[in-house]
Amino acid sequence: MSSTTAVLRRFNRTFTQRIGVLDESFLGTGRPLAVSRLLFEVGAADGSTVRDLRERLDLDSGHLSRMLRRLERDGLVTTSPDPRDQRRRVVRLTDAGRDARQELDDRSEELAARLVTPLTARQRDRLADALATADLLVRAATVRLREVGPDDPAAQEATARYFSELDRRFPTGFDPGGPDAPEPGATYVVATSDGEPVAYGGIRPLPHLDAGAGAGRTAEIKRMWVHPGWRGAGLGSRMLRHLESTAGGRGFTRVVLDTNGTLLEAIAMYERAGYTRIERYNDNPYAEAFFAKDLGSSGGSSG
Repeated sequence: MSSTTAVLRRFNRTFTQRIGVLDESFLGTGRPLAVSRLLFEVGAADGSTVRDLRERLDLDSGHLSRMLRRLERDGLVTTSPDPRDQRRRVVRLTDAGRDARQELDDRSEELAARLVTPLTARQRDRLADALATADLLVRAATVRLREVGPDDPAAQEATARYFSELDRRFPTGFDPGGPDAPEPGATYVVATSDGEPVAYGGIRPLPHLDAGAGAGRTAEIKRMWVHPGWRGAGLGSRMLRHLESTAGGRGFTRVVLDTNGTLLEAIAMYERAGYTRIERYNDNPYAEAFFAKDLGSSGGSSG
């Protein structure tokens, strides 16, 4: 771990110095980096709510409000109540704000081009690959895992993407049926990064599998989903460990799950995590492979 953190800290020092983070005026715009980044985010999704910006940038309310007031004083953004929900405030760029955002884009592009110009084409490719990997892994290390209800917007978005992917990948398509019925005792977890859902999954008790074994022994892991752009970063395994830990913390000693035979990467992940194949335990028409794992002491450890 010490060698990893040393490399990361050295990179942070090198990069922040060379891109102008230490300057009071970032890229000569007259604004510090934090305010420039907020201007960029407002322009990335013009009409974002204050809450959206706070979640994307992971800022506390007071700090975000102070930066927004500065951009308002400079005539670059406006903040007004959302017509659809007066409790929310919407932030939009003014004409001057759009010009300032374009200038920020242009100067950022010029700086990036200047930094890589001395490199050969092969070195640029190596740099791009290394930075893409670093970006993915750092974001994967800093995702937020939180329990949500089925009506949470992030949960609904993740569920919709999960169903859409199953429909694309299953040979006969996928029909989720009608609205979900309430599931007593079910718990769902969403992982978010920059305010967007990137992984999802849940557990629910299966009392019909506990006959003769004591109540509350078995939980089912369901709706395991990872955003395609995040696969390969270990996020699926982390979510799986988190769900196992959640189940163990609630007294379950065994977890089961099902999956379709086309989801080979999911099957490989379950097998690496210590799951063993079992007989069919439900009537899910799309399920072709069934797995179980005794939690034991592992159920109490989170990933």
